[in-house]
Amino acid sequence: MSKITTHDQADIQLLSFDIDNTLIDFHTYKSNFKTAWEKFKPKNVLLTYNTGRLIDDVLNLIDKGILPRPDYIISGVGTHIYDFNNNCIVKEFNDVLDDGWDLKSVEDLIQSIQHPISEQPIRFQHAYKRSYFFHDATPDLISSIEQDFAEANMHVNVVYSGDKFLDVLPKYANKGNALQWLLKKLNLKTHQALVAGDSGNDSAMFDIKNIKGIVVSNAHEELYKYTKHRQVYHSEQEQGDGIVEGLIYYGILPEEAKIQCDIDHSEDFFIKKELDSVASEDDDEKVALIKEGYVKAVDALKKNITPLGFSACSIKDNVAHGTDENYYSVWARDGAITVIGALPLIHKDEEIHKCARQTLLTLFEHISRNGQIPSNVRIKDNVPDYSGVGGICSIDSGIWVVIAFYEYVNVTKDIKFLREHISAIKETMRWLGAHDSNNDALLEIPEAGDWTDLFGRSYNILYDEILWYRSNVCFGRMLEMLGDHEQAGEYIRWSQVIKKEIVQNFWPSTQQQLFQSVSFAEKQFTLGDTSYLIAQTTPFDFSWRCDVLGNVLAFLHGTIDAEKAHQTFKFMLGVGVNDPFPVANVYPVVSPGDPDWRPYYTVNLLNLPNHYHNGGIWPFVGGFWVKFINKLGLKDVAILELHKLALINKEGINDEWEFTEWAHGTTGKPMGKAYQAWSAAQYISACHDLKIIKK
Repeated sequence: MSKITTHDQADIQLLSFDIDNTLIDFHTYKSNFKTAWEKFKPKNVLLTYNTGRLIDDVLNLIDKGILPRPDYIISGVGTHIYDFNNNCIVKEFNDVLDDGWDLKSVEDLIQSIQHPISEQPIRFQHAYKRSYFFHDATPDLISSIEQDFAEANMHVNVVYSGDKFLDVLPKYANKGNALQWLLKKLNLKTHQALVAGDSGNDSAMFDIKNIKGIVVSNAHEELYKYTKHRQVYHSEQEQGDGIVEGLIYYGILPEEAKIQCDIDHSEDFFIKKELDSVASEDDDEKVALIKEGYVKAVDALKKNITPLGFSACSIKDNVAHGTDENYYSVWARDGAITVIGALPLIHKDEEIHKCARQTLLTLFEHISRNGQIPSNVRIKDNVPDYSGVGGICSIDSGIWVVIAFYEYVNVTKDIKFLREHISAIKETMRWLGAHDSNNDALLEIPEAGDWTDLFGRSYNILYDEILWYRSNVCFGRMLEMLGDHEQAGEYIRWSQVIKKEIVQNFWPSTQQQLFQSVSFAEKQFTLGDTSYLIAQTTPFDFSWRCDVLGNVLAFLHGTIDAEKAHQTFKFMLGVGVNDPFPVANVYPVVSPGDPDWRPYYTVNLLNLPNHYHNGGIWPFVGGFWVKFINKLGLKDVAILELHKLALINKEGINDEWEFTEWAHGTTGKPMGKAYQAWSAAQYISACHDLKIIKK
């Protein structure tokens, strides 16, 4: 089995990072980079700032505690090198820049250009750099300025960035040349350096042969275009958080370096109430039950092993009637979520590993000509079904499989398996993307077209859009693994557009902002300031309900930041979505007479209030809920919720530890099928996430 090669930390010995809008926010100076670097910085890795700022400006940021202490500073867009540890300019480098540089001639030529160019403040100027404001200059216009210098026999370096900054430098001066000079002085090779940036004046760093790079998600299009053929990591996060993410990817910082939020929420009323509850209970007793549940969950999961992959529920332990025979299938959605939950067992249980792999293979074998992954494949005859209730296709099934395939390959490092199926997955991504019929980055979902298959929501649905964002990230990461950095960058970049649209459309606020296109939800500012991402928007209305799974996945998948996630958590905790057990899938429920009520909610008595998808308790969602709380940094609360999840999984219909499909939203009585695969798998995943069970 081929393996994906890991990034060797020992190979990278020097970091060269831009500052503004790469390490810190230009306006607020906000960044988590300093905290992460000072806590986890490795030995023998040199930190270099490579910036357009002048040296005194950078030193001031360090003195104020905004940036950590570096080893070197390359300042003025590659015109000075400062040895921080010895507190001095490296004068040998300036000797290189003197060749052919005439400051007065540069100023005279710029003044003769018949375009509105203005000089930047004096603090941005020095003997080897002239900086100007030149708004919205075209590439042809910049080329003509370069030609003017050439015709005047002046060999200078013209750098244009951010659609407004024009720098004229000595011919050998740019961030890349300065970095190469420093590497040579330190006797380091270019493959031993890692660079990072956000704009066009960083491009020279990425132009160095064999260099590794990080492009933060807030980067200008000019840098994306310049780096698309190069070996770069496109971060999902912005600025300092994106740098930390990239350093984790390259193995320079550990996973623990991820910083979600530096604000203490432990004194918030509902969170404090939960923590007080934790303090009054017996921790040993809780953990003992959680661990017992873990053993039972593995047993329950193994009941779902079949020759074609994981069944939705144990075939042996459930009697099927009518449409219930669908449960005797490998479901794309259920199977993918089960595979993701079972990943901690991949390396220590060959039987589960083989079944997880076969689940994916069964679904891949039945991808349609146009890229659609089947909703399910019947186990008894290996026949696929591409539609659900009323012949409506399941959109989220394919999305979950893309995500699960990435998660599986990321854990197993099986590059051969990835190569064998990447073409089919690309067709699936194309099929999914076709559901964005108006090209607004969001998918249009038909009614009953996702996991809430008998629940009336359609068009732009929070849950599906969160998964769509995540699938674009996952597909980009898979292309990265295969070395296709250009295509990888395209998908990661598109994911950022999706993320922006999600927040803009699903987090309404009375603080109106002006956008080129304003969403319907934003126009309805009378909705007020929401504390969560609303469930649905259409061109005609919106659903203000709280989709619990959608909001939980939004934070787990990085679509919203920790501050918004804390607001969401406080709201959901306050209204009791986790009582009596974690968690009800929607708040509040839809009742007869409500505008959202549908007559078909009475079919099989499934979606009555507090039933099934209408406010029922779903243990598999409870697993994600526990991981959501743990990611917020509230581990004690997460353990309390995991204990409650163990209780509902233990509360069987006929026997203990049946890991049932769902439970009534108010009574907590277990309902649905017993030994549900995803209920067991997500419980297993939550136990590992809290490190109650060691890997």
